[in-house]
Amino acid sequence: MQLYSFFNSSTSYRVRIALALKGLASDYHRVNLRTGEQRQPQHRELSPIGGVPVLVGDDGVSLTQSLAIIDYLDALYPQVPLLPSAPLLRARVLEAAQLVACDIHPLNNVRVLGYLQRELGVRAEDKDRWYAHWVAEGLAALEALLQRHGDGPFCFGATPTLADCCLVPQVANAARMGCDLQAYPKVMAVYQHCQAQAAFQQAAPERQPDFIQ
Repeated sequence: MQLYSFFNSSTSYRVRIALALKGLASDYHRVNLRTGEQRQPQHRELSPIGGVPVLVGDDGVSLTQSLAIIDYLDALYPQVPLLPSAPLLRARVLEAAQLVACDIHPLNNVRVLGYLQRELGVRAEDKDRWYAHWVAEGLAALEALLQRHGDGPFCFGATPTLADCCLVPQVANAARMGCDLQAYPKVMAVYQHCQAQAAFQQAAPERQPDFIQ
């Protein structure tokens, strides 16, 4: 498999976690979001939206969108399931994962933050306030979900799921951006537990070949 990724892209990080949890190898191709490689025609052929991750299978199948990729991997390699079969638990996992992927991340990805500054003239400090506001809104909701329905040490039980694949990169990015995370004890307990696991460590930004300090 071929994975088109960038080391601190949270969406790419989700897929790297899933691959590591399933013990699947992939060839890593850097797409440098900082220099705009994702907007080049060559990459647009792989990703119409001009983003990462992109996963290209051994059979030539190409997929974008991290949740779709992980669902596909789960169907092909069910030995380490990331989406439970029980209907309600599956819905809870998707609820938490989509809270991150649909409510938090889209407002804070590099395309949106870049547009705020380049096109709307938003000052850097106001851009950071924007980021912190939407992270706080989303993580407060995620904390409430996990307090009500979570059963650790992972988000939903003793094994990692898609929810954990989404939680860890979001918290890592929030910490990198200097957000105050003390108000989310359940979220942070899950995050710390995941960080102690070998698969999550393997997928971490600093372990990627394109890591830049």
